[in-house]
Amino acid sequence: MRLQGRVAMVTGAAMGMGQAFAQRLAREGAAVVLTDVDEANGEAAAREIRERGGIAAFRALDVRSPTAWDEAIHFVRADFKKLDVLVNNAGVGIVGSIVDCSLEDWNRSIGVNLTGVFLGCKSAIPLMASGGGGSIINIASIWAMAADQLAAGYCASKGGVRSLTKSAALYCAAQGNGVRVNSVHPGFVQTLMVDNAGASMPEAEAQAYAARTVGRVPLGRIGTPQDIEGVVAFLASDDSLFMAGSELVVDGGQLCH
Repeated sequence: MRLQGRVAMVTGAAMGMGQAFAQRLAREGAAVVLTDVDEANGEAAAREIRERGGIAAFRALDVRSPTAWDEAIHFVRADFKKLDVLVNNAGVGIVGSIVDCSLEDWNRSIGVNLTGVFLGCKSAIPLMASGGGGSIINIASIWAMAADQLAAGYCASKGGVRSLTKSAALYCAAQGNGVRVNSVHPGFVQTLMVDNAGASMPEAEAQAYAARTVGRVPLGRIGTPQDIEGVVAFLASDDSLFMAGSELVVDGGQLCH
């Protein structure tokens, strides 16, 4: 119960990794505000936490919208009085090379994956600072450090998250406001986003993609949301108090391979 008495907010929490993060933070004792554009599944995810004895609420949030962020932060302040943890998890994975990626897909990748993180940090830092500090955890990817030929928009957006995290961490340190900002870099994790990316490719292309990516994980399997949630809980807790601008890779050894 490392997070007893704390308030956490998780974006993209209706399913997949975001839902797992919200569940883990609740089990660690935090009151959790789940946010997503998927209201039905988001409400269900919050209800499941409450049924297990946790404290959880759901709030609809399109992370690309400054107005939606203002409303979400107002909700947290009004209902919970503070914010200790923000997990910027909402993301999209759109297949497309530098030639094939449409401008629409590029803008959506940047909008959700990068602008959403920018707005989340910008919105949360003042509220966290007013309460003495907190932890912001930005979910990036190993493709922020390496890349794949069929993920131009995704790689660019996650690379931006990596650098933005460091900039935000340096700002908070300079301000002495007690807010820590770090990033988590998962490898391939079994989620609907990964499944949909594979399904969008021709079969031969999907097989080649799997061979050069998932097929090269030294630990021999694709990850699960549960493989990542403990790292998020660690960064949310006081166990990581001396970490700022750090990047934690959780990929089964894929990046070093």
